[in-house]
Order: sequence, then C-alpha cells, then structure tokens
Amino acid sequence: MPSVLEARKRRHKRVRGKVQGTAQRPRLVVFRSNRGIEAQLVDDLAGRTVASASWLGLKKSFTGDKSGQAAEVGKLLAASAKKAGVDACVFDRAGYLYHGRVKALADGARKGGLSF
Repeated sequence: MPSVLEARKRRHKRVRGKVQGTAQRPRLVVFRSNRGIEAQLVDDLAGRTVASASWLGLKKSFTGDKSGQAAEVGKLLAASAKKAGVDACVFDRAGYLYHGRVKALADGARKGGLSF
C-alpha cells in the first residue's frame, strides 16, 4: 500500500500530464504544508513565475483557521495576478484532493477576480 506522499506524487504526475500554463492562462499551482499554504501562477512555456502568494504574506492581525488563511491567500494571489495583467488561469491542485484548504484557496482566488 503506497504512502500518502507517494499517492499524492502519483496524482500530481497524472494532473501535470494534462495541465500546462501559458502566458495568457498560467497554471495556478498549490502547495500545502501543515502550517500554511502557498500558490503561484506559472507560465510553463517561458518557465517563469508570473505571480505568487503565501500565508507568510498575510497581515499579522489575521485571525482564523487554516481554511480562512487559504481563502485570504487566494485573494492575495488574485490581486497579484491583476497587477501582472492576468485574469484567467488553469488550476493545478498538485495531487491534493479538491476539498478543504485547496478548495478554499480556489474560491478565494475566484472571489478576487481570477477565472478558471
């Protein structure tokens, strides 16, 4: 029976075979740790990061659970994407299941104005 990490890496490899970011629609990549969550918009054709946001960039006055934290990171990412001139992206959940914090980040990015 594969470990949780091996299963996630297998799912991530499968998703990455289907999802590619371009300059017009970069790939929104999610990384989730035990303490926080990070996201970035990646242009795979040019090999560069267009915009990024992290839980470390939240205001010190932020209070809430990790799902609330993820929603705020999604809104930060959407604001950063607007500055970079990006309004649409493709979502790469990086092998994580689409619920909880990953879903909260996606919803926060949508509320911020990103479409995917």
